[in-house]
Amino acid sequence: MLDEIKTDAVFGVIGVCGINGNLIARILSDNGYKVIANDTLSKKDCKYSSALNDYPDIKVYHGDIPESFYEQVDYVILPMALIKSKSSLYKKITSLDIPVLTVYDIFDYFEPTHPVICITGTNGKTTTTTLLKHLAYHDGIIPAEHNLEGMQGNAGDIPGLQARLKSDVTILETGTAGVKGSLTELASPCRPDVGLITNITPDHLNESSDFIAYARVKGELINLLQEGTLVVNSDDPLVMALIDEMAYDGNLITFGIEYESTQKSKKECLCGNFTEIDEYISGVGIYECGCGNKYKKPDYRACNINDSHDRFTLKTPFEEVELKLAITGLHNIYNATGAIIIAHEILGISYESIKEALLTFGGVSGRMEKIAHLNNKDIMVDYAHNPAGITTVLKELKNHYGRVVNVITTSSESGIEGDKQIMQRALEYADVVIPASYNSFVCAKELARDDEYANKIILPEYMPESTKVGTLGATLEQVLIGFNESLDIDADLIVCTGEAAFKYKDKLLN
Repeated sequence: MLDEIKTDAVFGVIGVCGINGNLIARILSDNGYKVIANDTLSKKDCKYSSALNDYPDIKVYHGDIPESFYEQVDYVILPMALIKSKSSLYKKITSLDIPVLTVYDIFDYFEPTHPVICITGTNGKTTTTTLLKHLAYHDGIIPAEHNLEGMQGNAGDIPGLQARLKSDVTILETGTAGVKGSLTELASPCRPDVGLITNITPDHLNESSDFIAYARVKGELINLLQEGTLVVNSDDPLVMALIDEMAYDGNLITFGIEYESTQKSKKECLCGNFTEIDEYISGVGIYECGCGNKYKKPDYRACNINDSHDRFTLKTPFEEVELKLAITGLHNIYNATGAIIIAHEILGISYESIKEALLTFGGVSGRMEKIAHLNNKDIMVDYAHNPAGITTVLKELKNHYGRVVNVITTSSESGIEGDKQIMQRALEYADVVIPASYNSFVCAKELARDDEYANKIILPEYMPESTKVGTLGATLEQVLIGFNESLDIDADLIVCTGEAAFKYKDKLLN
């Protein structure tokens, strides 16, 4: 760790057009230090230069580093790659006896000066995070924003650095790749005071993944907050099993809903058995496992939910509050309840302010997003790309629309078996299903041989083969083939699901 830094120290930041360099320069400036920065890229090619617009005191040299730079700085922040490679720049700086610092020194020396909230889980992280920020902004509370154009911010050193920017609060979505220790590595530098767990399902796993091992990665946030506050969806049996297993001793706040169960299901438990669940939505509801893990009424309950799933009574330990959402869905009532608890209990936002803000929150782009009305039917895209997501979205849409057509653009993270499960869930809840990716096309052809499904599947005459790139399941050509097939079908809604549907949504209307 750095020794004490004098107040008039000058910091040199190398690589200010990169993610870490940009954030570190802003942190140093926020703390009152003079910053001189450099990047080999020109200002025109500096991707994140707009994030420095509010920092006119940061002097940036583009191209070669002037000799005056070395004469002015007391410390230099270098990218780890230049240090590990012992680059010529690293050698020059050290030969001048200028201390070289890294992002880890920034983490050690500059602690967050405001509450830090980390949100994790399998589903609902983005909506919950975005809504909580919306509630904060509405009340005049300013969250830290990384302002790195095009970056989600849920990876690398971004969360830890973002938590150290000048603001009133930091609200972070903290997802993981499911690797042991990855959530700890991501969230620990943030120094979280508050955490929220939305749910834990196997929907982002491939066929060979260990679901319980994945769940324990999500549970790493529990250990990080043993002396903080943890807000959890206690309708999820696996979340509560993790709370017990890790002997959580911090301030625990639980939430859930009261609603009529729609179906029965089973979910793997930490004990090795399967928990019986009377489901509200996928994987959550009233449950009991033979190991003793049993549903208990949560501290905060969303009750008296209307048929449109946009009004409810929030029963708190102290009062009852009538709330109205501008978005719909039982899943969004879960998301909203978690956000409301933190807004009120942690940020001190009044319920009156929360009520006002909820009415102006239109949701997150790509989540049940209506993009057009064509041929007497609504056109919608939704990012849903796993069985639970498809189930939740289609069940909710069937609650609002008569005849629903689902155009599927996914290629599952769980392989072809996952694609088949997505197709089966779609066939269960949609009136017509059209494949618009090669994997969904293969599954649809197989399922169309079954009389139970044949009348609900429309197969395009041609679907070109393709290889999945990352989680992107379909090409533009494939998406358009499926979407164009849907336009002449008698329906009230066409919903295109999957990452490709979201990516190419603007192309659908051309």
